[in-house]
Amino acid sequence: MRALERILSGEFVNPATLLGVIFYALVFLGMAWLSLRSLRLTLVRLEGGLLDRTTVKFLQRMGDALIWALAVILYAHLIPELRSLGTALLTGVSVASILIGLAAQSTLGNLVAGLSLLLYRPFQIGDLVQLTVPAGVQTGKIEDLTLGYTVIKTPEGDEIVVPNSVMASQAIIKSSA
Repeated sequence: MRALERILSGEFVNPATLLGVIFYALVFLGMAWLSLRSLRLTLVRLEGGLLDRTTVKFLQRMGDALIWALAVILYAHLIPELRSLGTALLTGVSVASILIGLAAQSTLGNLVAGLSLLLYRPFQIGDLVQLTVPAGVQTGKIEDLTLGYTVIKTPEGDEIVVPNSVMASQAIIKSSA
């Protein structure tokens, strides 16, 4: 009976109460899960037609990160206690972002290079390529293209993980065989 009174009084959907916080956490988790599922199904349908496998995998990873970030931001904005905390942290984040940006120059360079590799498509997943690595000239098949790295599998079964900034700036021989 007490639970019914809480629901009818609006305590259940009030983000300032514990029940409301839990309710909205479940709602945002559910919405994020549905969004992720919809994105994956849409990209699977587009694969092979409008988009190639490399682009699909890249967009899926980028979409996953954006959906989770958006869910967390919207949830934090809805809950009054988190909103005030977020305002206080925003000041510190502005200074921290400059420091992180300086510290993560190579990582950000790999991200931008990954985006340019996706945009210009010099190669795709499954292509046979030849490139120079510290061990010498290697030939292998492109297995994966992530935000920061390209994974190449050699005929011997070794995996070569190459930063995208290197893949974007190095001359790579793409084999037709």
